[in-house]
Amino acid sequence: MQTFKTPAPPAPARSALQTLKMLGRRHKKKLLLTFLLVVAENVMYLLYPLLAGFAINAILSGRALHAMLYAGMVFIMWAIGAARRSVDTRTFARIYAELAVPVILTQRSENQGASTIVARVTLSREFVDFFEKHLPVLITSVASITGAAVMLLAIEFWTGIACIAILVFFGGFLPGFTRKNEALFVRLNNRLEKEVGFVSTARAPSLAKHYGVLAGLRIRLSDREAMGYLAIGCVTALLFAMTILYMTLNGVRDAGHIYSVMTYMWMFAMSLDDGPQLLEKYSQLKDIGRRVNTGQI
Repeated sequence: MQTFKTPAPPAPARSALQTLKMLGRRHKKKLLLTFLLVVAENVMYLLYPLLAGFAINAILSGRALHAMLYAGMVFIMWAIGAARRSVDTRTFARIYAELAVPVILTQRSENQGASTIVARVTLSREFVDFFEKHLPVLITSVASITGAAVMLLAIEFWTGIACIAILVFFGGFLPGFTRKNEALFVRLNNRLEKEVGFVSTARAPSLAKHYGVLAGLRIRLSDREAMGYLAIGCVTALLFAMTILYMTLNGVRDAGHIYSVMTYMWMFAMSLDDGPQLLEKYSQLKDIGRRVNTGQI
């Protein structure tokens, strides 16, 4: 009598989001402390242009004690920053140490080659880097962009409206920009996974072609990031020109107000400037998430 084996259930689909959620659950206490310090830093960053404006007006009015409060705020900002840098190195070094071993064992159980395992262990570091480097930047950028726009709406209304229009404008380009980045990272990571085995056997012409292709892919990614920066720079220059012209024609003479408006515009512009790099990291993590099975999800 013929017997039929029950087919094995398909492996669950992997994604960067699943891996990031897993790391967040496993290390939530360590991450909570780190990100509370990030949030505290951002609160201080959002307040400092406004307080600096008050300090400038206090100096012009001869109120030294009021102006000195700004120095106290500067000290608090740096103290919080120092605490965060000390905490996050300890947190993320330990998270990666715990992540690397299960990644290696899981890739072995899937019968992956040594070259692929080495590449995927290296790629898995990107998940830890996301929490250590890119998530704080993302939190800071979102807080700064939103906070600066809200503050500008309050103190220079039409500049705040222009900031919101800029966000809507760039938002329309996000889907196409990220899709092209993802396609480039698929090709780049395909080659990196085979690199260890490839360099052990390939001849000089093949090696030259391999590294030429890698260089070409990285250059294309860099060029796309540079074009994003240039587009942001053009729009930001227009924002500054419009605001300076508007304040000049309306006869604004309050030095503290002018400083606050200009600083909030810089905060908005510099945080928007982080966008191309964060989008590139998002595309990279999406592809890594499909490749790397940590065995812990």
